[in-house]
Amino acid sequence: MDLDKLVHQPTRLEIFAYLYRHGESTFTELTDELDLTEGNLSSHLGRMEDADAVEISKEFVDKRPRTTAVLTDEGETLFEEHVRQLQGLIDDLDS
Repeated sequence: MDLDKLVHQPTRLEIFAYLYRHGESTFTELTDELDLTEGNLSSHLGRMEDADAVEISKEFVDKRPRTTAVLTDEGETLFEEHVRQLQGLIDDLDS
């Protein structure tokens, strides 16, 4: 079984799971909720964006920049497949 390294990396797995559960989230929410530095989050989101797993939007709200991230359909599919593979591993342990 080959686990997708994009999703399986621990920090990215947390990001995938958070976005899957909460939907579109701001950069600030993600840094606060996942206890990540801005640089670390930015690096991981960039990698996910390069793989078309996440869509990043930047806008100004009340003259302040706001960056949001949301999983793409591809990102949701990657995460769901990863969860299925992990569940398969767990099920194999119970056999």
